[in-house]
Amino acid sequence: MTDSNQPAFNQPAFNQPAFKPLVFSGVQPTGNLHLGNYLGAIKKFVALQDTSDCIYCVVDLHSLTAQLVHDDLKDQTRSITAAFLASGIDPKKHIVFNQSRVMQHAELAWIFNCVARIGWMNRMTQFKDKAGKDRENASLGLLAYPSLMAADILVYRATHVPVGDDQKQHLELTRDIAQKFNNDFSDRIAGLGVGVEMKVGEETVNGYFPLTEPIIGGPAARIMSLRDGSKKMSKSDPSDLSRINLTDDADTISKKIRKAKTDPEALPGELDGLASRPEAENLVGIYAGLAEISKEAVLKEFGGQQFSVFKPALADLAVEKLAPVAGEMRRISDDRAYVDAVLRDGGERAGALAEATMKTVRDIIGLLQS
Repeated sequence: MTDSNQPAFNQPAFNQPAFKPLVFSGVQPTGNLHLGNYLGAIKKFVALQDTSDCIYCVVDLHSLTAQLVHDDLKDQTRSITAAFLASGIDPKKHIVFNQSRVMQHAELAWIFNCVARIGWMNRMTQFKDKAGKDRENASLGLLAYPSLMAADILVYRATHVPVGDDQKQHLELTRDIAQKFNNDFSDRIAGLGVGVEMKVGEETVNGYFPLTEPIIGGPAARIMSLRDGSKKMSKSDPSDLSRINLTDDADTISKKIRKAKTDPEALPGELDGLASRPEAENLVGIYAGLAEISKEAVLKEFGGQQFSVFKPALADLAVEKLAPVAGEMRRISDDRAYVDAVLRDGGERAGALAEATMKTVRDIIGLLQS
């Protein structure tokens, strides 16, 4: 049950009602999926399908930005798809596909490269973090990554995207790109009769793309490393004890939680007591996310208890929630033909939607296509 004081998911109202509400969600196929991916993204994707039309995408083109050569990109793509399906996403009611099947993503990304400004890209903190000190050696794809992300979303004219803290800036850039496109082509959009009147400051423009809004939610949107509460749980961390993989069995899940870094103090009774205790706050957040309750509710139940009591309870909960997903994920992964069929069907349906958007975009820009 969800705690009444903490909504499991918060979908903001969309202020552009002329656009059909649509949610776009994407996951990059790099490495093993872990608990952070599940609580921060996939579990929320599953909840969204009950209230929204959704497109779920394995963004395989994005995986090339930091690492061009992959030994098993196809299998990683299938693995993410299996995780979607094992978690409860319905590929018949919604669309599940891999990005590279739909060429219109890359086509719109090039147009958005011409809309976006270099200064906008240079301000992206994720590029600075990933490129490090040797930015001259980073790929152009890494710098232009946010344009492709904007194209992923806007080629379907999606109105909402679930985002974590590290993607908020990219979604803001998506809105900037959409707004500049709408401003620059307002007259042509109106002339073609394909626009929606939108207020931009004091001015009214004819917009073709919505200003996509974020979906923020949940008490466990950001899961940290089990070995260092100051670092985000990551597939790339060299220590497997730092994360709980979705493919871990029950014994491995319990072992990793038992070995998770903590401090010697008992859990506090109030949320303020976690302020300077990152590892404790992380474990409380994981419990909250798995149980679908607030952190306050967790502390109400376990406040004053030592970790020798809390960790076994957390391990039992994690096994209860994750073991069925892991088992189903392994079962689906073994049926490669089924996974490929889901992606093929989803790609065809996504491609039809994307081509409808791009045909209009080409007309707006003035590209000859007949």
